[in-house]
Amino acid sequence: MKTRILGQGLEVSAIGLGCMGMDHAYGAPADREEMIQLIRHAVEKGCNFFDTAVVYGEGNEVLLGKALSVFPRESVKIATKFGILGQELVDGKPQNVLNSQPDSIRQQLEGSLKRLGVDYIDLYYQHRVDPNVEPEVVAGVMKDLIAEGKIKHWGLSNAPLDYLKRAHAVCPVTCIENQYSMVYREPEKEIFDVCEQLGVGFVAYSPLGNGFLSGKYTANTKYEEGDFRNTMGRFKPEVMAKNQALLDLLKEIADKKNATSAQVVLAWEITQKPWIVPIPGTRKIHRLEENLGGADIELTAQEMNDINAALDALDIDETHF
Repeated sequence: MKTRILGQGLEVSAIGLGCMGMDHAYGAPADREEMIQLIRHAVEKGCNFFDTAVVYGEGNEVLLGKALSVFPRESVKIATKFGILGQELVDGKPQNVLNSQPDSIRQQLEGSLKRLGVDYIDLYYQHRVDPNVEPEVVAGVMKDLIAEGKIKHWGLSNAPLDYLKRAHAVCPVTCIENQYSMVYREPEKEIFDVCEQLGVGFVAYSPLGNGFLSGKYTANTKYEEGDFRNTMGRFKPEVMAKNQALLDLLKEIADKKNATSAQVVLAWEITQKPWIVPIPGTRKIHRLEENLGGADIELTAQEMNDINAALDALDIDETHF
């Protein structure tokens, strides 16, 4: 598979694999042996970039570490995260328990290293900003951890742009990880310009809109208990009906390219900028192969212009949660 540079020289496959859904948010945890085989198959297909986090369940890091242990360490790039210790109920609603104090960051890192079975992390994200810790402090810890060889690169997820700029001035940020897809184009408004200015890459989570853009789901689809699509605004019948025009457009383009809708979406994302890397997740090997095949779909400048013009003409409902 083709590779690209996110930032600070971190070279990864053009499409990565998000591992969250193997344990979190999409029903009961997936079968361990099946997921190990899926992750190893991804490597065999040229994918070398894997995304996890302790908040997805400690078993998610353990799973990824076990799956990748059969490959030379330098051949794969592991991204995990710090900053969310869990959740608690506040006024009846779940809220993240945030902690990015220096001592806590180090404790969280040691836990991740142990669960993954590695002695360094390729990309260490601050999962969410801790309002009680200034960005310069967090960046200072990252600078020390890089010097100590415990992490190679660091990044931010869903951080305000001012926070990114301040942190980057202390210790260069390799990339940011935010939601981005045809049904959530918010990053195009300002974030991409800042990434360009700073030389920071962009990792796109939910690049297929939690599966919506694959065209495989309808308003009548039943999800298993514990799957957050049961309550997501993106999958409400009225939102899906409004966005059907987008699915129709994707199918039309996919038919012309002899591809699937999901492949067209992923090809569109990586063609937008040379430093965007989507990380779709899946529990199925045939979907994995389909997703990774998106890196082989070539979209010309004219096709990109046509797609973006068509997208701009649609009244897309960006509701997601």
